[in-house]
Amino acid sequence: MITARRISYCTLASAIRFLLMNSEFQKIISERVEVSTALNSWKRVTEGVYLRTFGIDPYIGDLFHETPLGLWVFTFMHQCMSSWGLKCLFVITDLLTAWLLFATAKYYIIELAKREEENKKNTDDNEVSYTPIATIAKTSVLYVPAAYLFNPYIVLNCVAQTTTVFTNFLYAAILYSMIRRLRIVSCVLISLVTLQNLYPLSLIVPTIIYIVQDKKKAERVTSIIFMIILFSSVLSFMVYISYLINGSWSFLDNTIGFILVVPDLHPNIGLYWYFFTEMFEHFRWLFIASFQINVGILYIIPLAFRLRRDPMLLAFAYLSIIAIFKSYPSIGDVGFYMALLPLWQHLFQHMQQGFIVGCFMLFCTVFAPTVWHQWIYSRSANANFYFGVTLAFAIAQIFLLTDILFASIKRELALRHGLPKEIDGKKAKLILE
Repeated sequence: MITARRISYCTLASAIRFLLMNSEFQKIISERVEVSTALNSWKRVTEGVYLRTFGIDPYIGDLFHETPLGLWVFTFMHQCMSSWGLKCLFVITDLLTAWLLFATAKYYIIELAKREEENKKNTDDNEVSYTPIATIAKTSVLYVPAAYLFNPYIVLNCVAQTTTVFTNFLYAAILYSMIRRLRIVSCVLISLVTLQNLYPLSLIVPTIIYIVQDKKKAERVTSIIFMIILFSSVLSFMVYISYLINGSWSFLDNTIGFILVVPDLHPNIGLYWYFFTEMFEHFRWLFIASFQINVGILYIIPLAFRLRRDPMLLAFAYLSIIAIFKSYPSIGDVGFYMALLPLWQHLFQHMQQGFIVGCFMLFCTVFAPTVWHQWIYSRSANANFYFGVTLAFAIAQIFLLTDILFASIKRELALRHGLPKEIDGKKAKLILE
């Protein structure tokens, strides 16, 4: 039954993607600023491949921002695959990502249920209000791939054929290798995605925590040092391979430098473009440092200390922060971490902002193209209107992240001390005012 349901999911998801890819809407979707950015646009990839084919350095100018390793792979894809074959590749990659998320959810829910059974021994005898993980395990495991395959953000991301499709596949592979405690595979995958997008460097923290948490104290330090050295070595090796492929270090300015310095201020769903358009030039480096510290450094240590007992939730928090605050975000980044939400279905009853967040995200998703049309085509609006929508979208995501983290703390409190369902002898009710 479950297998038949999975097959039907994949068939329907593939059909939706192929229909949109072969419709007149494909070009419109691929040109949307919410979907394609300077970093993930397939049009830019194609132009970079043609420049390389004709012997021109694609990193001269401000056009191509993929790594030389990515350029080598994309060149091979263009030479060996037809247009139809490329479309199939994007759809298959999405299906593989969903399968990896399904496998990750299955192992993670099993571990959570086992940990909850062990923690029940320390629970007080008070009546508690929480949803046992074992009762929702099957639905959570199925909802994760469904939330990925049928998420409108992910569907549009695949239809536009952005390179975020492959980034999401790498993210899913990292989560799977982390839950399976595959040290070498995890380090290689994190190195690859770090070379491509820089910010996922933070994923090494939950990976290390997950792998060493079951080891003895004497072995933990050795394992941590080993993984840090392995990760650094693999990343350095990939950078050197990129240098050999390109023949120079010019790619650093248009990859890592492009992400850090943010020279391209075309509108997107992020916060950088409007802020730095309005910023006085002599303040630019100060605020670039502030923005980059916010997304890359500020939250790593505090969240690692607080969520060290649940590294998967920690990884989710890092992915959410990256999607919200990175310099060139797209809805494909947002869709990936949203697909992970069913993993914490047992936390939903402790969340308080779900309705507000849902309304905000729906409003922003519908209103952003409308305001864009008024600004660019009708000229009845300006950049302030569009930035207002992207700012509201970012705030909604922040509310979602903080709500689920607070829900985790509330449930932990319920498991340890019990949350009484009665107040002053009467049954408690939660009323939204």
